[in-house]
Amino acid sequence: MMTFELGRRALMAGAIATLSLVTPVLAEGENTLESIHFLIPGGAGGGWDGTARGTGEALTKAGLVATASYENMSGGGGGKAIGYLIENADSNQGTLMVNSTPIVIRSLTGVFPHNFRDLTLVAGTIGDYAAIVVGKDSPVNSMSDLLAAYDANPSKTAIGGGSVPGGMDHLVAAMVMEAAGKDALAVKYIPYDAGGKAMAALLSGEIAALSTGFSEAVDLANAGEVKIIGVTSQERVSAAPEAMTMKEQGIDTSFVNWRGFFAAPGLSEDKLAMYQAALAKMYETPEWEEVRARNGWVNIHNSGDDFKGFLEEQEQVIGDLMKKLGFL
Repeated sequence: MMTFELGRRALMAGAIATLSLVTPVLAEGENTLESIHFLIPGGAGGGWDGTARGTGEALTKAGLVATASYENMSGGGGGKAIGYLIENADSNQGTLMVNSTPIVIRSLTGVFPHNFRDLTLVAGTIGDYAAIVVGKDSPVNSMSDLLAAYDANPSKTAIGGGSVPGGMDHLVAAMVMEAAGKDALAVKYIPYDAGGKAMAALLSGEIAALSTGFSEAVDLANAGEVKIIGVTSQERVSAAPEAMTMKEQGIDTSFVNWRGFFAAPGLSEDKLAMYQAALAKMYETPEWEEVRARNGWVNIHNSGDDFKGFLEEQEQVIGDLMKKLGFL
């Protein structure tokens, strides 16, 4: 059994934390932050991009933030943006950088020299399952079809992803194939910088399947561009109720990727509390629920020290898993 679910306990803790917040709340009359600048470590069309823009949309429409701006900074598997935020901390006190599980993975593998401890931890906000998708015209309609194609010709059944080798999309693809009884290290994985380029490769036939975030898969499926052949959730997700889980198809694996926000080192306690309060209040708004439901996200709220504890636990779990799969 190859199960990697961040989170049955974390999901419950997040739900409890959302109900019993100890984060300072914005006082009446002070419930609007002037602005937030979102730094996105990847290109347009990826999960980071969608999370930052969706969060900004909810915060501004709900009146919790007056204006939101966005900056995409691809490079180094996300390391360029992290380095930039650290090196230019003084001039980026109004910036929140979105990140997710890869900040843990890529620090473990040494892709970049920094880790989450070098930043100000603001809050974990959502979870997103992973999915395997194929092009709309692919003869593959299920995981069993994909496995049959792989058995027939492994070298021509490449799986792509929007992350570097050993990154999260690769890790998910390897976990799924390993749980299906295949040699995870023998699976041909082709990396692309952000989801948009990986999608183009899928539609051109360069790859047979794409490992991606569930929310991205839902958008692409709704646009009629892909078929979702497997989701790493425990149960089917309402955003795409026809999409079968891996477990339903005899592949005993599950995975959920958190996403959240970090600030520059040295951020003042007052400003940190304001960011945390705005994000906490966001969960109570219909504007957020609309964004969350549209993307199929799960609410996972870990703020401050809870976020740090969550990341430290994930670092241990992922490190052990990557060693088992041969990535470390």
